[in-house]
Amino acid sequence: MSPSRTSTVFERQRPDASVVRHALAPSRQAVFWTEDAPAERHPRLHGDLSCDLAVVGGGYTGLWTALLAKREDPSARVVLLEGRRVGWAASGRNGGFCEASLTHGDENGRTRWPGEFDELQRLGMQNLDEIEQTVSELRLDAEFERNGALDVATEPHQLPWLREAEGPEATFLDRDAIQSLVRSPTYEGALLRTRDSALIHPAKLVRALAKACSDAGVEIFERSPVESIGDGTVLETPTGTVRSRRTALATNVFPSLLRRNRLATVPVYDYVLMSEPLTASQRQSIGWEGRQGIGDSANQFHYYRLTSDDRILFGGYDAVYHYGGRVRSAYEDRPASFRRLAGHFFTTFPQLEGLTFTHRWAGAIDTCSRFCAFFGSAREGRVAYAAGYTGLGVAATHFGAKVMLDLLAGRTTERTELEMVRTRPIPFPPEPAAAIGINLTRWSLDQADHRAGHRNAFLRALDAVGLGFDS
Repeated sequence: MSPSRTSTVFERQRPDASVVRHALAPSRQAVFWTEDAPAERHPRLHGDLSCDLAVVGGGYTGLWTALLAKREDPSARVVLLEGRRVGWAASGRNGGFCEASLTHGDENGRTRWPGEFDELQRLGMQNLDEIEQTVSELRLDAEFERNGALDVATEPHQLPWLREAEGPEATFLDRDAIQSLVRSPTYEGALLRTRDSALIHPAKLVRALAKACSDAGVEIFERSPVESIGDGTVLETPTGTVRSRRTALATNVFPSLLRRNRLATVPVYDYVLMSEPLTASQRQSIGWEGRQGIGDSANQFHYYRLTSDDRILFGGYDAVYHYGGRVRSAYEDRPASFRRLAGHFFTTFPQLEGLTFTHRWAGAIDTCSRFCAFFGSAREGRVAYAAGYTGLGVAATHFGAKVMLDLLAGRTTERTELEMVRTRPIPFPPEPAAAIGINLTRWSLDQADHRAGHRNAFLRALDAVGLGFDS
């Protein structure tokens, strides 16, 4: 017999509507990160050229791929093509959580690849270490802070989940212990992870990687969308053609240039608020001296962190799929989601009542059915791709870039031998089945959060066939 439906803390301790209205009134639809650190402009491609490696996409995956390729072979001609501006999409508008996990969390990894989970954990930590080393070596101005993270329980039924995850570098904190670190009436307990998480300034990392690419000799072209891949690896843009020996596709949430991947990902919209800077007294009222990134433990979860000037970014919870799987700027302005986030913010930190938000924005996450990146090659090994990061890709894109370069070079490495790398996710069905299934999943996850984590028959069926999601 399943538990009866109950309210969550965000419903039991809902702030007054006037608090939410006041907080949102001065906010505007804009991405704080890219306003704070605008990227350098790059020219549009004009005419035809040939190169050793073409990279399609100017987000983290594409930038890491281009930079690593040039560091591996400085003599290679590497060209990066971006349809709009470098870092304008997910790479410039995410929460800035740089996590070691390659599998979107331990439970997802253990369930899908139990035989190689320990190796995936080791490679994930190695990947984060390599990012930190590169940031230091190249002096990348990205506000990299390896502060660890807090997974907080906001309902009693979440506490056993955190206790089960305790380990050498993950310490369970009871209510008193977590309240001594960060003061929120919603916290029942927490898991403190000390090494597997860092924070970055998303747009500064984009800008720093693009500069490092340019300094290394990568040719970056913006406003040069690749419309098709012709015979071999001939890339057609509206204003020129690139003929490359090898091509890396780093197109994230946007439609793949390869037919085989057209149904492999869907865009799911995520929403974010950024507060004004906290005053000294507001900062003192919440503690948070360790500056860890924080995420709660529900299926529909929030993530939040401090910026260098003591703003609070607060995002997550709503994950909205629009019929047809299109990416449109109109989907980014969703007042209901911003009101919900603001309400949940003041439930989390009621002592900050009166604080206002300066920015609100959204972005599309490239979700795949296994909830972490997938990889592969095509055109007799001349084209490689990485996609499907599902919202945990800031660090994983570095790993994805290395996998693509391995595949394009025909190298057998410990990365390419992973089952996780060699297998593909189950594709999403065409409409209307995609919308029905995705929205039923979201509804079921919400039901689980309201029933002490109890998963209904639909979720249990997804779990049984390897399509279950556990945040």
